[in-house]
Order: sequence, then C-alpha cells, then structure tokens
Amino acid sequence: MSKITITNPIIWADVPDPSVIRVGSMFYMVSTSMHSMPGCPIMKSPNLKDWEIVNYVFDKLVDNDEHNLIDEKNIYSKGSWAASLRFHNDTFYVCFSSNDTKNFYVYQTKDIENGRWERFVIRGLHHDPSMLFDDGHVYVIHGNGDIRITELTKDATALKPDGINQLLFETEREGIGLRCEGCHAYKLNGYYYLFFIDWPNTGNKRRRQLCYRSKELLGPYEHRVILDNDMDYYNNGVAQGGIVDTKEGEWYAFLFQDHDAVGRIPCVVPVTWSEDWPVFGLDGKVPKAFEARLPEAESKPIVNSDEFEYSENKLALNWQWNHNPDHQLWSLLDRPGFLRLETGYLTNSVEYARNTLTQRTEGPECSGMTLLEMHQMKPGDRAGLVALQHYFGTVGIQVSDNGECYVAMCVRNEDGNEETVESIRYENQQIYLKIDFHFEESKDIATFYYSEDGVSWHQIGQPLHLKYTLDHFMGCRIGLFNYATKEIGGFVDFDYFRYTKS
Repeated sequence: MSKITITNPIIWADVPDPSVIRVGSMFYMVSTSMHSMPGCPIMKSPNLKDWEIVNYVFDKLVDNDEHNLIDEKNIYSKGSWAASLRFHNDTFYVCFSSNDTKNFYVYQTKDIENGRWERFVIRGLHHDPSMLFDDGHVYVIHGNGDIRITELTKDATALKPDGINQLLFETEREGIGLRCEGCHAYKLNGYYYLFFIDWPNTGNKRRRQLCYRSKELLGPYEHRVILDNDMDYYNNGVAQGGIVDTKEGEWYAFLFQDHDAVGRIPCVVPVTWSEDWPVFGLDGKVPKAFEARLPEAESKPIVNSDEFEYSENKLALNWQWNHNPDHQLWSLLDRPGFLRLETGYLTNSVEYARNTLTQRTEGPECSGMTLLEMHQMKPGDRAGLVALQHYFGTVGIQVSDNGECYVAMCVRNEDGNEETVESIRYENQQIYLKIDFHFEESKDIATFYYSEDGVSWHQIGQPLHLKYTLDHFMGCRIGLFNYATKEIGGFVDFDYFRYTKS
C-alpha cells in the first residue's frame, strides 16, 4: 500500500474527547457534543486523516426546560460528555454520562452509518467512561482520580445485580491539579491497558497522557507517563484519547489538544511498542507531519456552505442546533430555497434564543456569510449571525418598538447582558451579514460586517476577542438566529449560508 502524509491537527476545529475504533477497513469516531443537538456525532474515515460526519447517536437526550432553553434554563457545559465507542458481536455501542440528568446512557445499533440507536438509561454518573468487553463480561471503567470498575449485564443494558462494582485504584494526588480521567480501556497481548490524562501543577504543568497496565483485570496496575508534549503550542498538552490499529498492523493514538477559542482539536500520534508498553510519538514528541501506510481518500468538509435547497425538512449533517430545537418553528419548505426561523419564545439574549442553528468554526482562519430577508420581523425582534460562545458576538437586524430597523453588532457584557456596541439605521428589507474568524497563533478574533449588496462590506462594532471558557466548554460556533424580545410570531428567511476557510 502506498503511504499518505498525515498532518496535525487532523481537524482544526472542536472535536473534543474523541473515541476511535476500526471495523474492517473503516475507522469510526464519536466525540463530545454537550448542548449541541443532534448529539454525539459519528464520523468515519478510511485513513485517520479525512473524516466526514455520517450520523448522530440521538436527536435529543431529554425533553425538559434546561434542554429546551426555557426561562433561561440551559445545559451549557453539560449534556453528553466523553462518549465511548465500541464494536462487539456485530453491534456498535456508545456510552456516556450527562452531568445535568445524573444518568449514564448506553446506545446500541447494528448500522453505525444509517441506523437508529436504541437507548438504555442507568441511574448515576460514570465519569468519562470506557466500555470493555472481556470474555463474556461487559465492564465500564470510569472516574476522576478514584478509578472504578462497574459491570453491566451481558447485553449492556443495565447494571449487573451481582457484578463487579468497586474501586479499581486511586491515582496520584501530590503535585496534581487534575487527577486521572478520560479512560480508554483495552485488552491486548495478555494485558489490560487503561489510558488516562492528568494535569500536574508541577514540572511542565500541562495535560499529559498516562498508561496503566495489568495482567489481571482487578490489578494491581503499574503505570507510566507515555506522552508529555505540547506540539510547540503554548504549553497545551496533546492528550486524552485511545489507540487504534490499522489492517497493516500499525498503531496510532487519537488525542486532542486545547487550542483556545476554536476548541479542542484532534491529533494523530504514531505508536510503537517496547516490552509491551505503548510508546507515543517520535522521540517523545507529537509530529506535525508523518507518513502512514493508509489509503488516499477524498476530504469531506466538517463545516459546509448551504444554499438551503432541500426536498424535505431535513438539514445537512454539518448543522447542529444550540440545545433542543422547536421543530414547529423552522422550515426548509415553507419557502423553498430558504431557511425560515420563526419566533416562539421571548428572551433578551442570543445565548437563550431557541432554534439557533450552528456549525463549528475552523482554524487558522474562516468566514461565514448569509443573506437575510426580514419582511416579517416584529418590534423587538433580533436576527442575524452569531459567533457563539459564552462571550458571544452578533451582527444582525434589530427592530425597534416603533418598527424601525437597525443593523447592530452586540456582545455579552461582564454583567451577562446582551449589549449593543453599535447600531445604524437600515432601510432595506434584506441584508448581507458576515463574520471573519482569525484563530492562528491564538489571535482568536472575530470581526463583524454588513453589506447592502454583498459586494461593498462595512465593518460594524468592534472586533471581539473570543474566549474559551468552561461556561460553554465548547469551541466557538457560527450560527443563524432569530429571537423575540417583545412578541412572538415574526419570522425571517435566510437565503443561504456561505463558508470559506484558509
């Protein structure tokens, strides 16, 4: 087989907590999606380099006020965390915990690319879990610092009443800010291997990758630090993930790196073996580029333009809603060739606007643009484009109490309110809107523009310094929004969303 060149990062966008498996010649991955719906994106790749979104595990996790953004209740930084993907006896499994519902979820399907997933709910949290199938038994290994093992029934649908449920071991405390978590468990070559990350507050003071191993499931376990490297990026360690082999017998680790406002970006790391210990990287470092015996493939976009030309009310898989959508309030068919967003709830901030439709942003630079028609907006309505993080920025149309329209750039201020930075009277019934993003070398700047004709662009407001905070725990997204502050029932039509990256 010919070789390809793999360049890190594999995806310069927010794909956190990746869990990767190989089935036949195809690799599959699931990642954390938190408050974005549908949730738990499934991606596939023939070569660990070129990934495409092929499915989601669920459309919505639960139906309550928090997940529906009702009365400013929300699940920002909660929802599905650190899912584990496994394949056993012709069945695909995804499991994860949700910090807001305090439940552990197991989903199963026979068809990972096109099938629907059957769900099973188990009470209690199993933090950053990894499923392990072993000699007719099913285990979940989970925890933060205090690592536990819990046995499920053979069909992985419930806790096994008389099964193992105990502390497996305790990890280091001294000099550690974040103790071991993010388990990825395997049984290989007569050993049980458990991969974790921790974050020391001494030494290099960055996330690092650890491996615990034992010939017995219940231990004792010995461990090593197997990767402590930042790929020359601001001391942000490349860590958290598991390993996967190729049909040709090569091994790779699939990890991620915190990359500031754009999010947590996945990287591939070569793995060799020495005395049954995995050795990550080349000379202890994550290579920025290397060759692998894997096939060439077509690159598919993770973020994509959309002309909204659909024959059914079903969006492309690149899109996710911010929290659960209200499906009665959006349409691709009411006006063919347009996305219509209707208001149905009152709020004073885009952060709590229902039916905001989002995609990831990508580094090093990218730009999103739309054409908005606002004939049916009502007083108090706001619609446009958002750079969505906790400290968000928007550009769009505001309708005053007397029905006058203004193009405005807004931000979230330190008091938590949406604040208008600049507004300009606007007379037309359609407007072009654009946000440019600059992530290279940790610039993390969004700049906002409007145009009357799509040719001459005018910057508005001020460039926004984007911030990755734990309030959302997610990389910056670009989104289309429409919300009401006074009365519901207005709507806007988006003609298209056009996206470029460099």
